[in-house]
Amino acid sequence: MDAKTEKSNLIEGATGAWEMVIGLEVHAQVSSESKLFSGASTEFGGEPNSHVSLVDAAMPGMLPVINEGCIAQAIRTGLGLKAQINLTSVFDRKNYFYPDLPQGYQISQFKDPIVGEGEVIVDLLSGERVIVGIERLHLEQDAGKSLHDQHPQFSYVDLNRSGVALMEIVSRPDIRSSEQARAYVSKVRTILRYLGTCDGNMEEGSLRADVNVSVRRPGEELGTRCEIKNVNSIRFIGQAIEYEARRQIEILEDGGKIDQQTRLFDAKTGETRAMRSKEEAHDYRYFPDPDLLPLELSQEFVDGIAASLPELPDEKRARFIADYGLTPYDADVLVAERESVDYFEAVAKGRDAKQAANWVINELFGRLNKEGVNVVDSPVSADQLGSIVDLIKANTISGKIAKDVFDIAWTEGGDPAEIVEARGLKQVTDTGAIKKAVDDVIAANPEKVEQAKEKPAMVGWFVGQVMKATQGKASPQAVNELLKAKLGI
Repeated sequence: MDAKTEKSNLIEGATGAWEMVIGLEVHAQVSSESKLFSGASTEFGGEPNSHVSLVDAAMPGMLPVINEGCIAQAIRTGLGLKAQINLTSVFDRKNYFYPDLPQGYQISQFKDPIVGEGEVIVDLLSGERVIVGIERLHLEQDAGKSLHDQHPQFSYVDLNRSGVALMEIVSRPDIRSSEQARAYVSKVRTILRYLGTCDGNMEEGSLRADVNVSVRRPGEELGTRCEIKNVNSIRFIGQAIEYEARRQIEILEDGGKIDQQTRLFDAKTGETRAMRSKEEAHDYRYFPDPDLLPLELSQEFVDGIAASLPELPDEKRARFIADYGLTPYDADVLVAERESVDYFEAVAKGRDAKQAANWVINELFGRLNKEGVNVVDSPVSADQLGSIVDLIKANTISGKIAKDVFDIAWTEGGDPAEIVEARGLKQVTDTGAIKKAVDDVIAANPEKVEQAKEKPAMVGWFVGQVMKATQGKASPQAVNELLKAKLGI
């Protein structure tokens, strides 16, 4: 069996087990104010054909001029993927006809891409770690968009996206399940967002994937693959893989053969359907673009970009586990989004990182998910949450009261310390006052006292009663100590 495949990743068919082999081509729109070969705007939206230069519209005699910012973003991404940066690369013409491709070809890269081999480490919830090889990253132009629902007889073309810079990140066929595929795309998206080279907005088309799926008996040669084009949701990627793999297995088990095809995923039915027979490279008649010289980079230019890279997800995860003592799960949750990790680090600065992580993950993220709010728009700022953590550490408030303070800060705003002061929420640390509450609870429950002497764990029940009597303001530590002394536990 392939070393990358575990039994849990196999699919049972009518005649035995099958293995999925998956490769992904992630198309990421480069974060840039202008297009790859023109100065036209890349802003999302706008009236149709309002962000189109003469180059994008392929007017006669218009020549492309390379956007240095897009080149730097591609190099930055390659470095983030731990990939080889090629100091010499070539732009090619990829020839095919579509109404929304006004040149009749796409400027892309074929044999000599700007970025070579790299890797992405994917950590799954099960604890399994998968290393997915990156074959290449190349730059290319996006096409325009054909609109078929604007008129009963005509199709319209919007060229606003025509010429927008895309990075195509091609993985090796190292993925063996839909779960791994989803996790891989999520990880790539996270890396791009950390780097600031793509906003990763799949709803707006900034990130989409072509999914290559084949099946085989474990250990056998690779099967014939089918490519599912332009899947724009991580959830849909998983669904498309599951459906396509089972479709191929059924055909093979019935004695048929798989035709190499390009297919589309229908999100409404959860099925893939044939679009056209799959083209090979020679069908596109690649040749170097005569209007663009080979791209020559200096090592100093690449080194300068490398020096500006931020701490990336894998490095942050390792640091959180080693330095902060966080669990791998908590570290994974925190590093998944750049905004989330920035918030956490602001809360954790100079404080107990484990306690900060607990509050960020359980209270903040829990409330954000419940309310459908992004961490950037959180009503409770990192400073406010840090103040709550400080109040707990200083024994000014208990953990229970802290949750009430958090709720007030969320709904009404305000400084947590001032909320505690104004509403009389300070924790009672006066042992005399706590002793009276403890005595009252013990006196009212003589039968429970006898049970607690035989079963010391029952002290928790008494703690709850005392906290209830003091409206949660008593110091839990003081309550525990007094109860154990009084009960002789």
